[in-house]
Amino acid sequence: MGQNVAQKLIGSHLVTGEMEPGGEIGLKIDQTLTQDATGTLVMLELEAMGLQTVRTEVSAQYVDHNLLQTDERNPDDHLFLLSACRRFGIWYSQPGNGVSHAVHMQHLGIPGKTMVGSDSHTPAAGSLGMLAIGVGGLEVAMAMAGEPLYIRMPRIWGVRLTGQLPPWVSAKDVILELLRRHDVKGGVGRIIEYYGPGLGALSAMDRHVIANMGAELGATTTVFPSDGEVRRFLTQEQRGADWVEIVADDGATYDVDEEIDLSSLEPLIAKPSSPGNVVAVREVAGTQIYQSYIGSSANPGLRDIAVPAMLLEGRQVASGVSLDINPASRETLENLTKMGLLMPLLHSGARLHQSGCNGCIGMGQAPATGRPSLRTVPRNFRGRSGSNEDAVYLVSPETATLSALTGVITDPRDGAQELGLEWPQYEEPGDYVINRQMLLEPLAPDAAAKEELVKGPNISSLPEFDPLPDAFDAPVLLKVGDNVSTDEIMPAGQKVLPYRSNIPKIAEFTYYQVDETYVERAKQSGDQGHIIVGGDNYGQGSSREHAAIAPRYLGLRVVIAKSYARIHWQNLANFGILGLEFDNPDDYDRIERDDVFSLQGLRDALESEAGTLEVHNTTRDERYTLRHQLSPRQAEMIVTGGLIAVFRERLEAERSGREPP
Repeated sequence: MGQNVAQKLIGSHLVTGEMEPGGEIGLKIDQTLTQDATGTLVMLELEAMGLQTVRTEVSAQYVDHNLLQTDERNPDDHLFLLSACRRFGIWYSQPGNGVSHAVHMQHLGIPGKTMVGSDSHTPAAGSLGMLAIGVGGLEVAMAMAGEPLYIRMPRIWGVRLTGQLPPWVSAKDVILELLRRHDVKGGVGRIIEYYGPGLGALSAMDRHVIANMGAELGATTTVFPSDGEVRRFLTQEQRGADWVEIVADDGATYDVDEEIDLSSLEPLIAKPSSPGNVVAVREVAGTQIYQSYIGSSANPGLRDIAVPAMLLEGRQVASGVSLDINPASRETLENLTKMGLLMPLLHSGARLHQSGCNGCIGMGQAPATGRPSLRTVPRNFRGRSGSNEDAVYLVSPETATLSALTGVITDPRDGAQELGLEWPQYEEPGDYVINRQMLLEPLAPDAAAKEELVKGPNISSLPEFDPLPDAFDAPVLLKVGDNVSTDEIMPAGQKVLPYRSNIPKIAEFTYYQVDETYVERAKQSGDQGHIIVGGDNYGQGSSREHAAIAPRYLGLRVVIAKSYARIHWQNLANFGILGLEFDNPDDYDRIERDDVFSLQGLRDALESEAGTLEVHNTTRDERYTLRHQLSPRQAEMIVTGGLIAVFRERLEAERSGREPP
């Protein structure tokens, strides 16, 4: 039987397990990606592990999230990251070079390779025919150390594309259509693979848009074939020699089948405050806006800014609207300038920002309280923009541009008719500019070994965590609902992220937008630890492991939820937090904050094949059956106190010539 693209990528890197959905598999990892909001912890983890040099083909560190230099903390972290890259043999992308996903695609991504990244939008590299998976930083550190990535084998969701996108509809509307159909949990436990005749009219960067936001569906990753369009893209980047063809075999099948007729799509919009809250733009047209924001990792292509520039030429942004332009890479900004398209943007009243994540992660460009902000970014969770009472809508560049011109949410088809605009005929420039000047190569091993880590006063070493007790009593300090995001557990933004390399300090912000008393109550619970109870899809969104390590620092030992988002569930295990699920979801309703649970015989329960245990709510004298989805490998991590402790024992055994434990 023929194989699809996902099966080919997995099969060529499989080191343990079988390609049967649900079973644990181990994958050889060729490349890693880290960014500064999560990469500082990765580098501290490499130090804690005692690693001498990375063992991957390519590892790259990008500085794209924390670019605001309002004091010394971010610059200090940038110097620390540069020193770590020089010490461990890692590529370093300097501040202002651009968003990790776009820059990696332009300069380092290679079809057929596997990659893990400490950013949930790492699957954007699937646009090149890579198997790219977002994971917690500690798993990236393990991959850098040459360890396999362990995941549950996903089901392959084949999405057949037919037809061609009509004018005023673009790649953003394709992924919004899938979110409209399936919401934020539709891709859980799946790899999305796109194929079919409709692919021919989608550029590599169009595919990046779609693959990037597969993360909002909860998918493990997204893959596209490496075909003639990928070859064209790599040739344009002067990397044609990196191209290899990877397409599905004739007769390839999928575990789940779906079809999208591109010609039937219309402009779509995700309303506040979920990427899955999608409707047609015409349903909310006429709503006055405060801001229109174009760029970010979710629309990083040259055409995504060039088309708005062509539409804005000779026109003015509506009075009172802030049109924010965020080029995803310096290379893209240079090409925009060479094409003569920067001046129309500036003359129209647009505000040009440096190449980076910026407002997407709440680092500047926050909207006014409650005033609608249209953004081409991937997420619109409450408060992510930097304003707690924000109203962020996710849209295409076309919708963002026409709305900026009219001052209200506008279907670009209607806006074009009203303003007398023709659909721009965008073409890639023939004299495309390549810029690799701000991407620094790793040092040779001998030179790297002489480098010292440069730690500013805000950088602390990782705390060490003790093993999981076999029995203990602990209170439920927090009960939260469905779809709690890692942005709610550990907020981003300019107030919090500068402490990303200081766990004791950043822990002070844990859950402060949900319950400002949580941190103090956690400190008062002392050595006994505590429990958090959650609903469905607990921990959705960003891969930042601060959302696990900070609560663990505060004494979190167990999370009990109806279900988990994949990355956060693994992050809990990585730092020795036991993630359990209700056998009967109705038991969730019976629990209140401050109930005390008694947990007994945890180690036997983790080792048993049944995967269940009973806990006693001593406050209400009730018993609940809970289950875990941990493999024996993951159970060992939790019992030992986390993945670092396990790896350190293994590395010490390797160096001494002993058998690893």
